[in-house]
Amino acid sequence: MDAMELLGHPARLRIVHALRGGRTLTTAQLCALMPDLSKATVYRHVELLAAGAILEVAGERRVRGAVERHFRLHEHHATVSPEAARSLSKQDHRRAFATAMATLIAEFGAYLDREATDPATDPVGYRQHAIWLSDEELLAMLAELRETIAPRLANPAEPDRRRYLLSPVLFPAEDPDIDRHGHV
Repeated sequence: MDAMELLGHPARLRIVHALRGGRTLTTAQLCALMPDLSKATVYRHVELLAAGAILEVAGERRVRGAVERHFRLHEHHATVSPEAARSLSKQDHRRAFATAMATLIAEFGAYLDREATDPATDPVGYRQHAIWLSDEELLAMLAELRETIAPRLANPAEPDRRRYLLSPVLFPAEDPDIDRHGHV
């Protein structure tokens, strides 16, 4: 399976999200982070990701006669290159977007299912904004977002940090031949 196929499943994408930031976790720890998934499902998808070189074994130790493996994300293999993204068909993009949204829904559901969750006080947001931008304004905004987000992607998991899922979604909402008043 190629990276696109491997990342094209909500459970596998959630495992990838869980291991971002240099985390090293066992399959049992991943199961604890995703209690809405069966252990068999998590184990199966971890094995697929490891076989596809998305995950690598960071270490092993014996625990009560069994071997416990610690996995880490192979960051370079866990992304779809711009070239690969450009080669996708519209149907491929539709499937990839559906997977991303299914993953986001599952992650949000897992967040709401935790006992100490309080969406009113936690920094939770899921607003959508319709904005009018020229091509230059759009490029400037994207550069500003990259400048803000990119350095934080390298933050390692540490005791004083909490993992957040940030999912920017951006696409043209209208045909460019329709003016701002809806006229063709």
